[in-house]
Amino acid sequence: MFFRGQTIGKYKILAPLGSGGFGAVYLAEDTWIDKKVAIKVPHRQSLDFGELLREPRLLATLNHPNIVSIITAEKQDNVFFIVMEYVAGETLESIINRDGALEIARALDYTCQICNAVDHAHGQGVIHRDLRPANVLVPSTGLVKVADFGTSRFLEIAAHGTTIIGSPPYMAPEQFHGKAVFASDIYSLGVTMYQMLTGALPYQTPTPGDLEKLMRGELVSPPRLRNSRIPKELNDIILHAMAPDITARYQRASDLLGDILTARGRSLRGRPTAAASPAAAREHAPQPKATSTPTEALRSIHSRLRARATPQPRFCWHCRKPLHARSDRCPFCGEAQ
Repeated sequence: MFFRGQTIGKYKILAPLGSGGFGAVYLAEDTWIDKKVAIKVPHRQSLDFGELLREPRLLATLNHPNIVSIITAEKQDNVFFIVMEYVAGETLESIINRDGALEIARALDYTCQICNAVDHAHGQGVIHRDLRPANVLVPSTGLVKVADFGTSRFLEIAAHGTTIIGSPPYMAPEQFHGKAVFASDIYSLGVTMYQMLTGALPYQTPTPGDLEKLMRGELVSPPRLRNSRIPKELNDIILHAMAPDITARYQRASDLLGDILTARGRSLRGRPTAAASPAAAREHAPQPKATSTPTEALRSIHSRLRARATPQPRFCWHCRKPLHARSDRCPFCGEAQ
């Protein structure tokens, strides 16, 4: 729809970045502030303006370091487009296609960051519905960004997403019946983990005749059979995420993240550190017994309950990788928090 060198409003088109079923994406420059941005142009420009605004309004509810952020939405020369953060890097899909199976530490690093993004989106009532490596951007900084929420829906709009949307190899069984829920994104993340650690999909695009087998979990073989380096604990986590029965699957991305960080943390136990930080010294120092009044104790209980009800994402001060809600030490770099 746009061509290289074209100027639309204050944006100069620099190059096409890609095209999908819902729109084309271009690299552009905001000529007012000399900043590179990504511009997404929906294919269906004939939609009602309110429907065109659905995706940018949804994106505006999401504010997280692991999610591509929206800048604005505009309509110039009768063309509607969305202006987003430009992430210089490559997709996780291209990395897997080039490198094959990733090192376990690298795959878990990416998985934890995707979990944080998904957990934040779910906390805002948003289900992605098309989570896959092609929609995960990996810049040179290592800060993974989940993109393409064009197929997402607010869970509050209906009991579930009722349209059959997604990429078949990554779709949960219930999505083939138009019933996407939060746990559907967890299934897609499980397939992505499987692909990162084996270099291959657990199965190819299911045919109509395969759907019953997919529902029964007969199409999936354990990833450890394809890559013997995968620890059994991690193998079981992936299969748990890909459970065909929704109720047997992880229900929240934070639960999946917690199990991964626990498994990753075990590998750090006993690892020596260069020097103990003040936080580490405090961690191991003997603590005096606390005394409190009944009122203070009640306030403490209420505070802990509020903290559990509204968990906030935590990141390591040293490597900026995601932390478990109750972790005192980073499972990636080993630094005390």
